[in-house]
Amino acid sequence: MVEELVGLLPSFIITFRETLEAALIVGIVLAFLYKTKQTHYNKYVYWGLIVAIIGSVISAFAFNVLLGGFEGANEQLFEGTLMIIGAALISWMILWMMQQRHITQDIENEVKHSIEQHNAFAIAVLVFISVLREGVETVIFLGTLTLKDGVGVSMFGAAAGIVIAAVFGYALFRHFLKIRLKTVFSVTSILLILFAAGLVAHGVLEFEEAGVVPIVIEHVWDINPPVNADGSFPLLHEKGPIGGIAVGLFGYNGNPSLVEVLAYLAFIALMYVLWQKYSKSGNEK
Repeated sequence: MVEELVGLLPSFIITFRETLEAALIVGIVLAFLYKTKQTHYNKYVYWGLIVAIIGSVISAFAFNVLLGGFEGANEQLFEGTLMIIGAALISWMILWMMQQRHITQDIENEVKHSIEQHNAFAIAVLVFISVLREGVETVIFLGTLTLKDGVGVSMFGAAAGIVIAAVFGYALFRHFLKIRLKTVFSVTSILLILFAAGLVAHGVLEFEEAGVVPIVIEHVWDINPPVNADGSFPLLHEKGPIGGIAVGLFGYNGNPSLVEVLAYLAFIALMYVLWQKYSKSGNEK
């Protein structure tokens, strides 16, 4: 049960958030075309969406091929670098979304301009780029899950996130559901920030193992106690009921080094400062 939840929750959160963003963009375009009685352009939206999904699948295969092309210290350096990049992308995505107070108007203006120029291809490109970006980000974020010991991608969790986000987005634009998107994005953003902090800390661990970052203090604490007499793991053990889930969600480590702890806390502090800054600048717009 624990092993299933370790990958299920983060996989669900990642695909739900990324799919919801893509669904909102596609929904805005389709809603505008319906409102302006230009639904004959819908097929270009669908073509852009289909090609973007195909591109995302290709990027997933390419990612897996690249992931298996390293060994030894090079593998640790690659994985550590990938985790840091993943954390940076998550941070950028969250902060970028916080700035998009007028995203609906911006997208509608782009679609309107494309129609006025009789450039239906531009609508397909807009949808393609928007959805492909979310798809590639999803591939990278899910890929970093497989780099953590004892954590993997839950296909059920990932699929559930995609389906629920798609239904959620459809319900919003059909007015079947009324909810503040800001609240949804705020909650998922906080969870993703903690996930990204875990990536930073685990990336530092990979660098330590590769010998490029010094191990100042190997274990600041160690709460990975021995296995219970019945063969089960204690609650806070990295493979225990609580610790195991926290590994996948927040990058929990039962016996972290000093540099890992400092990197984790520094990232959280930086994101807190940036969150406050972007929240204020967004409200002023």
